[in-house]
Amino acid sequence: MSHEEDLIDYSDEEIQTNDIPANNTAAATNDVKGDLTISGTGADKKGSYVGIHSTGFRDFLLKPELLRAITDCGFEHPSEVQQICIPQAILGTDVICQAKSGLGKTAVFVLTTLQLIEPHDGETSVLVMCHTRELAYQIKNEYARFSKYMPDIKTAVFYGGVPMAKDIEVLSNKDTHPHIIVATPGRLNALVREKKLRLGSIKQFVLDECDRMVDQVDMRRDVQEIFRATPQQKQVMMFSATLSGETRDLCKRFMRNPMEIYVDDEKKLTLHGLQQFLIKLDEREKNRKLNDLLDTLEFNQVIIFVKSTLRCTELDKLLRECNFPSIAIHSGISQEERIRRYKLFKDFSKRICVATDVFGRGIDIERINVAINYDLPGTADAYLHRVGRAGRFGTKGLSISFVSNKEDEAVLAEIEKRFDVALPEFPEEGIDASTYMAN
Repeated sequence: MSHEEDLIDYSDEEIQTNDIPANNTAAATNDVKGDLTISGTGADKKGSYVGIHSTGFRDFLLKPELLRAITDCGFEHPSEVQQICIPQAILGTDVICQAKSGLGKTAVFVLTTLQLIEPHDGETSVLVMCHTRELAYQIKNEYARFSKYMPDIKTAVFYGGVPMAKDIEVLSNKDTHPHIIVATPGRLNALVREKKLRLGSIKQFVLDECDRMVDQVDMRRDVQEIFRATPQQKQVMMFSATLSGETRDLCKRFMRNPMEIYVDDEKKLTLHGLQQFLIKLDEREKNRKLNDLLDTLEFNQVIIFVKSTLRCTELDKLLRECNFPSIAIHSGISQEERIRRYKLFKDFSKRICVATDVFGRGIDIERINVAINYDLPGTADAYLHRVGRAGRFGTKGLSISFVSNKEDEAVLAEIEKRFDVALPEFPEEGIDASTYMAN
């Protein structure tokens, strides 16, 4: 069997989320009552933090090289999640964190691991796993941004869909062997099984969008095998925007007395600054309505979600024929092409992206301020992750969802019940662009 044959591509339609009832979402150790719940090591606070932005990154006593990079990135004050998590994480505490999309969870583990790392040639001490290639690529770029003044730190990203020989070449050379690895579980487990990667020096073990990797049996099996190949003594950190009570319990099995941080309870997993609307219409009316919206709405960049790779390809083709600057991203194209298109969109060369759920989690492109659900997703969790692509880090944004059949209405009812919101219909006269466009 070739190296490539035993790799699983966790993308798009192949990802089946477990539908766990929302009433099983309270943490085992706490009743969630306010905007913020913290439990575990060193945690004795519960409730809403006032004046959270009075703290600066300098108060974390980070390395000067990190502070320089943070300043270069234009960040002045940590978000709520960062202020709570980073001080505990840099003490080596295990962390499990649920917080809404766009609140800077990635920076928590990137800054923490860069603060704690002690690089040794030929040894990997930080392992970060996520469920899609695009997210792995993005996290690797975050490491590049924050380690720009740490030239001795080497980071590599490994994922399926490209020849494993390239990964093996990087790992076999002491001069290129990474201190930090960002990877998808299938490719990483293949490298470990082939004895091309040894994990005996791992100090930090991180799962981003951990619910996707823990809920699914096949992906969890990969994660467990990788986990067993790491030392018993290590720091474990897990992050996601959505965590059911059952998933939290599964995550905690990997940890020792973790600090648990839940920013906003399940009823409040909304996105401040993001306006959310629906449009009821027949399936055959979707293309004309989408065309009208793209003609009339003001936007920096827009992402349009569909339910299959075929619909993604056809809708992108239709938009380009109508002279819209569109690009499509889905699992049906090669990895190199996916990354190329991702970069085109991120670099603002394309302003419209048609995508499947492979783009629905974790991807952070700051210019996206409109998200359109051409096809509604199958669950409320998937809806939250999708619309979270707009209005990142508390900025303004707009989401519009097409509702065209009874299945859509059932999902809409689940969304409204789960997050305690009532999505209004999009006004026929449209809305004022200043309400969703940043100043």
